[in-house]
Amino acid sequence: MTTTDPDGATVLRLRAAGCVFAEDEARLLVEAARTPEELHDLTRRRVLGEPLEAILGWAEFCGLRVIVESGVFVPRQRTTYLVEQAVAVTSPGAVVVDLCCGTGAIGAAVAARVPGTRLYACDIEPASVRCARRNLEPIGGHVYEGDLYDALPGRLRGAVDVLVVNAPYVPTDEIAMMPPEAREHEPLVALDGGFDGVEVHRRVAEGAARWLAPGGHLIIETGESQAAWTAAAMSAHGLVARTATSDEWYCTVAVGQRPHAPLPIRS
Repeated sequence: MTTTDPDGATVLRLRAAGCVFAEDEARLLVEAARTPEELHDLTRRRVLGEPLEAILGWAEFCGLRVIVESGVFVPRQRTTYLVEQAVAVTSPGAVVVDLCCGTGAIGAAVAARVPGTRLYACDIEPASVRCARRNLEPIGGHVYEGDLYDALPGRLRGAVDVLVVNAPYVPTDEIAMMPPEAREHEPLVALDGGFDGVEVHRRVAEGAARWLAPGGHLIIETGESQAAWTAAAMSAHGLVARTATSDEWYCTVAVGQRPHAPLPIRS
């Protein structure tokens, strides 16, 4: 059965709720609904602030349809720039780790663009791990649950070519200012970056050199005002760091490379 919205009621409800792209969202909800009653329920959920992607069960990201479950961080379009930066340094057959993977969208996008990618991903949040497995296992990816590097199999230590990370970088005091669809429907652990937004980045940078192969890259999405701090954390732990910003995607990343020379042995 094909559901229709002949009087435009769905668009009107979404407009009244403040949805900026009401027409586009209404079209997607109408396509997703199997009955008028289901359309009413889907629209109600959106009006109450639930992310559209969680309602639909998928998000469009880098040309892929990524599964999105309720309560999981929704991939942002700006993160396309993170993917582009990762692809630029990823060779066919490389070992890629999507750390703090959420749905696994970043890893999936890199694997779709680089042939033979050996993909691993991890997250501390159980619902995210479950969702990422649905996205990545069908393409040969491996997904683990745990806190950052603790989740990864030991055989990857010193063997990762590209470590791509979209860790939380919103300062704790700014969480309350985020849109309700994020702060009320996405896990806090995926949003809260600590007092200055860079606490998780520092933890990632601290362990990166031990997991990267010589010449390997760590790429982290960060805030424009925080990029210098993220890059400094990389430099402090032996990586050669730089930052890059895209006006098109309104996104900033910090990129750190492990030197090819052996790391110094610390007592």
